[in-house]
Amino acid sequence: MKIALVGSSGYIAGYLLERFSVEPSVNKVLQIDQNGNAQAYLNLLEPENFDYSILDEMDYVIFTAAVSGPDKCAAEYDFCWSVNVTGTIYFIRKALNRNCRVLFFSSDAVFGDIPGEIYTEKSETRAETPYGRMKKAVEDEFRKNSRFKAIRLSYVVSTRDRFVSYCLECMQKNEAADIFHPFYRNCIVVSDVVDVVIWFINHWSEYPDFALNVAGSELISRIRIADELNRQFANRLKYTISTPDGNFYKNRPQITQMKSLYMQEYGILKDETFTEKLKKELSFLT
Repeated sequence: MKIALVGSSGYIAGYLLERFSVEPSVNKVLQIDQNGNAQAYLNLLEPENFDYSILDEMDYVIFTAAVSGPDKCAAEYDFCWSVNVTGTIYFIRKALNRNCRVLFFSSDAVFGDIPGEIYTEKSETRAETPYGRMKKAVEDEFRKNSRFKAIRLSYVVSTRDRFVSYCLECMQKNEAADIFHPFYRNCIVVSDVVDVVIWFINHWSEYPDFALNVAGSELISRIRIADELNRQFANRLKYTISTPDGNFYKNRPQITQMKSLYMQEYGILKDETFTEKLKKELSFLT
């Protein structure tokens, strides 16, 4: 299997590269980014300048590149739309035209904020935030193309994610963490995301829908994450709880509850508790 990884210098892409290096079904990875360490340079503001002929031998394009900060997408809307929508659609269309299968990293933000709603793959996407509208625009453009699939990520937890790394740093410095509440997501861990990508490159044609909701079975708050860290680290994390001002929720809902109709049916991920999943992620620290 030959894979082109777009956004190869990104946070999740780093975990993918580690896994690809030991995955028997993967025999070549082409790293594409605007970072100087990439094997092929891509600026999504100028996608027409990319040499698309190098995709001719690729079986899959894993598209992780994006401006993903919800606040930045709101504050710099035109710039972020150019990257996240215009440039992204241009690149993906070119890849599809060269018969690549494209796995696009989307988000639970595509669903919007309907009180009490639990979103599935069949739910209507009614994105309200700028970031959500950008991800939805790409999904809508290609949803009828059989060579395109999207994975909608909930909050991805790892030892390197912004919140957990902040908590770990507070523990190290013996400082109290300030935790925003309420803020709930069906959190997943980064190893889950990697496993989902591996499943798709080995079982693409078996999956019936164009999108998969990559979500844990439990609705998790940041307080729950902090408490789980204390379970693993003997209550070393001190924290206070604060309610963010309205601007924080302007670009992200307080609660996004998402589940998958297919995750267990197709055996894509193990059915484990959040405690088990986080414990496994933390084991990589030792």
